[in-house]
Amino acid sequence: MTQLALTHLLILSMVVPIVGAIIISRLDKHVNLRETATIVTAVILFIINVDIYLNLDLSHAKDVAASRITFAEPIEGLSIAFSATAFGSLFALIASGLWIATSIYAIGYMRGHDEKHQTRFYVLFAVAIAGVMAVAYSDNLFTLFLFYEILTVSTYPLVTHAGTRDARKGGKTYILILMGSSILFFLPAMVIVWFVSGTLTFQEGGILAGNLDMIWAAPLLILFLFGISKAGLMPLHRWLPSAMVAPTPVSALLHAVAVVKAGVFSVMKVVVFIFGADFITESGANHWLIWIPLTTIVLASFIALTKDNLKERLAYSTVSQLSYIILGALLANEAGIIGGTMHIAMHAFAKISLFFAAGAILVASHKKYVSELAGLGRVMPFTFAVFTIGTLSIIGLPFFGGMWSKYYLVSGGLSFTGPAATYWAVLIGLTVSSLLNIYYLLSIPMTAFFNKPVKTSADNSHDSHGDPNSVRQGIKEAPFACLIGMAIPTLMTLYLFFDPQVFYRLSSTLANF
Repeated sequence: MTQLALTHLLILSMVVPIVGAIIISRLDKHVNLRETATIVTAVILFIINVDIYLNLDLSHAKDVAASRITFAEPIEGLSIAFSATAFGSLFALIASGLWIATSIYAIGYMRGHDEKHQTRFYVLFAVAIAGVMAVAYSDNLFTLFLFYEILTVSTYPLVTHAGTRDARKGGKTYILILMGSSILFFLPAMVIVWFVSGTLTFQEGGILAGNLDMIWAAPLLILFLFGISKAGLMPLHRWLPSAMVAPTPVSALLHAVAVVKAGVFSVMKVVVFIFGADFITESGANHWLIWIPLTTIVLASFIALTKDNLKERLAYSTVSQLSYIILGALLANEAGIIGGTMHIAMHAFAKISLFFAAGAILVASHKKYVSELAGLGRVMPFTFAVFTIGTLSIIGLPFFGGMWSKYYLVSGGLSFTGPAATYWAVLIGLTVSSLLNIYYLLSIPMTAFFNKPVKTSADNSHDSHGDPNSVRQGIKEAPFACLIGMAIPTLMTLYLFFDPQVFYRLSSTLANF
């Protein structure tokens, strides 16, 4: 494929979701056609990204873009530009592939839960995906920042979709934290990089070595870590649980498809292509900055233990798991970067499976608290089987895709050359968090499958002595579309254990930069 053809594919990856959004908006009164248009758009986008991936030449060097297109250059050297790179292709593949699953799932969920404004939902989802594509293929920090903010704005109406007081409150927290942190930290950090290096273009080995005194590496990196608050580092994580008031497909968008992944993607891009792993190691900035994601990993896991609301528990699980990715980046060695990059993919498939299962439970049984799920696994076996598979992947057990990212993260920890206290903290933190994962996640399907149903006021007319059919009368599996949507990421979670090479190929390329 010529570079010109690859450039055309890049443009199409951003244009197709926008065109799809326009078409969807015109089909408000034709429900079946509207949903068909959504799925067709998602499939076309995925094919485009697969084509980009298959035509990337990873044998050549080190973040030399296979193609580059500049749309505008308001200031000399400061451009809105896009390029096809290995890491961008990884992110785009995940987001577009999971958009297919989410679209199918949303049909069953939105109809089954009788959600209002469904056309608006599908339109805004498509616009958000267009923003994700722009972030994925951004060629420089300015372009990434611009579309990072557009993604925030386009997802805000999705967070407040329900229109309730809680939804408006959650949306307020969402927009204030994300926009506020960008203005206070991300923007100044970008300006500093521009003034010290004279460029914002992502480059092999970073652009700060030789341009920034090493003593300033840690303070500048802190600005980026907290400025990119979509990555969910504490204490700027509150937007994530607050946004759980949104419909479950939106939660899936936030946690697996787009928003949080855009955050950790941006952190990884900054670490590898702005600072450079060698510069971070030589400056010693990571020797104590690693404690920030480590603290988030452990604290978020403990908080998850206390949450009875299922989606809130999953939200704090996401806060913890995102810091695994940041930790991998800050380890600044090959295994750590591979592990962090692979965890973007592995967590996406596993976590979207968990959120899909949580939404299916809500649609079928109207249950949203963990304490209400006893015995429900026996009347919703498929749903809780999906939940179990996603859980085991996040824990990192063999035969599930999440094992590989956990393996490389531990290997990165073992290869860390910093202070002994930090070295042991990394290993202990990863171990403790995985043990907590077992408790706060695996206890959910265990309760659903093996505990007797709890008699509630709604069940007074039924016998509650061990017969789930009497207590759960009328409950069955979620709508068929929900089940199909759940099956896609779940099967990928299993498949990636046996064939992780797709994402390993891209991850290892990134680690060598």
